[in-house]
Amino acid sequence: MLEIAHLNAFYGRAHILRDVALSVARGEVLVLLGRNGAGKSTTLKAIIGLVRPAAGSSVRFGSEEIAGLSPHLIARRGIGYVPEERRIFTDLTVMENLEVGRRPPRDGREPWTAERLFALFPNLARMKDRLGGRMSGGEQQMLTIARTLMGNPTLLLLDEPSEGLAPVIVEQMAQAILAVKRAGVTVLLSEQNLHFAARVADRAAIIEKGVIRWQGAFSDLDRAAEIKAQYLSV
Repeated sequence: MLEIAHLNAFYGRAHILRDVALSVARGEVLVLLGRNGAGKSTTLKAIIGLVRPAAGSSVRFGSEEIAGLSPHLIARRGIGYVPEERRIFTDLTVMENLEVGRRPPRDGREPWTAERLFALFPNLARMKDRLGGRMSGGEQQMLTIARTLMGNPTLLLLDEPSEGLAPVIVEQMAQAILAVKRAGVTVLLSEQNLHFAARVADRAAIIEKGVIRWQGAFSDLDRAAEIKAQYLSV
C-alpha cells in the first residue's frame, strides 16, 4: 500500500532523513521505532506532506506518487494523520470535532460513524457534548484518532499514540488499533514504548539519525537483544 524509497528531508540545512526506505503492506501494522530525535515524526510528516521531501524522494501510495503533494491532497487520497500534538478543536464538543473530520467512505468500505467510533472508544460516548478543552490527555488522544477515522482513511499514520498516557488508557489505545486493523485499515505508527508496540505491530523498523537501521517481523526484534540495546536503549 505504501512504498517509500530514497526519502530525504531537511530542516533548513539540517539533513534529517537520509535515504529512508520503507514499505507497508495492505492490512498490516508497521511500527517505526527509535529514540527521541531519530526521525520518526519527520518520516510521518514527510509522508503526509507537512515536511517537503527533497528532490529524488519517492513516496508511493498505491500506484500513485505523492511525494511533494500538499497535505490536503494527500489526505484526500485516503491517508489519515494523527499528530503527536493531537490538535483537537478545544472550543468544539466531541460530536462537533467528529463532524469536522467527516469525509465520504472509500472502496465500498463500511463508513466510520459516530456510533461506530463510540463502540471503539466508549469513553467518548459518555462525553459527546463535552468541549475538547475539558478532556484529559488520553481522552483527547482518543478523540484525535476518532476524528481522523471519520475521514475514512485506508492508511492511518499515528505519531507516538501512547506518549504521556496512563497505563489503562494505553491498553485501550492498543485494543483500538487492533480493532482498526481488523476493520481493514492499514497502520503506520511511530513509537518508543516497546511493550505497546509489541501489542499491536506485525513488523517493526528502527530509525536512528535519520537512517533505517533494521526492519523485520516484530517477533524477530523481540529476540534481537543486541539490536534493541544498540538502537533503542536509553
